[in-house]
Amino acid sequence: MGVTVRAPAKINLVLSVGPLRDDGYHPLDTIYQAISLYDDVTVTDAEEWSVEVTSADVDVTDVPLDERNLALRAGRLLADHHGLDRAAKVSVTKGIPVAGGMAGGSADAAATLVALDRLWELHTPDREMLALAAQLGSDVPFALVGGTARGGGRGELVTSVPDESSLWWVVVPGAEGLSTPEVYAEFDVAPGSDAGAPAPGWETPDLADIVRALRNDLEPAALRLRPELAETRDALHAAGARAVLLSGSGPTYLGLAADRHDAHDILDRLVRRGVSDVRIATGPVAGAHVVEYV
Repeated sequence: MGVTVRAPAKINLVLSVGPLRDDGYHPLDTIYQAISLYDDVTVTDAEEWSVEVTSADVDVTDVPLDERNLALRAGRLLADHHGLDRAAKVSVTKGIPVAGGMAGGSADAAATLVALDRLWELHTPDREMLALAAQLGSDVPFALVGGTARGGGRGELVTSVPDESSLWWVVVPGAEGLSTPEVYAEFDVAPGSDAGAPAPGWETPDLADIVRALRNDLEPAALRLRPELAETRDALHAAGARAVLLSGSGPTYLGLAADRHDAHDILDRLVRRGVSDVRIATGPVAGAHVVEYV
């Protein structure tokens, strides 16, 4: 028997990036939100570790299937943490764009931790799970927590914030992924005068507050590396999005809609303009959770 866990994509409603630290990371002050694009991870006991990745609508060509795979590393880390000589097959069904700035690899890692913890009945305490997640990557702890949260440190210090909003997003993935290290390196060349300004408080704001607050310090760097992304940004504005946001290090752009009907109207206008890959998502949603089939 296997266990399946679903984990959401993340976006950064606010991404404030400080100057490079001595440890090679940038200090972040970010407002995360989990949205309803998901990866499903199924784990089953096996003689040796392996990972497979499939998708009906996401190009998974560039997803590594060796020790670079974050889900595989998560499984090994959890086994080592508990002193277990066990292995598993990790099967990932992706719905989150690859290298799209939406933390799909981090979602897979978080889902693997939760799935193996359930499969092997380990009952790992939350604080230990979050510590393991932080070892794997800056966005992995948030993938466990979900909802809306503030991230500090390099993003791994996560505190949930109250958020009763129900936001509708029109999501336009890039045709080609962007390397997060390359975007940060370009940011270091010219960070911008407003970079590093603290993120605003996030106490259940209304739509107008959210529109005013949205900000991503990495957007200018991503656009310098991929100038054609401005066409996606401008298309979302022209289609009627209330605000437009680059997701993380890009290249995925999101348009904020007023409600469900508005989101579908924006999608229809984009399709008529020739934008072929468009999705609708809502947020906030729950973090990594076991899928129960009945």
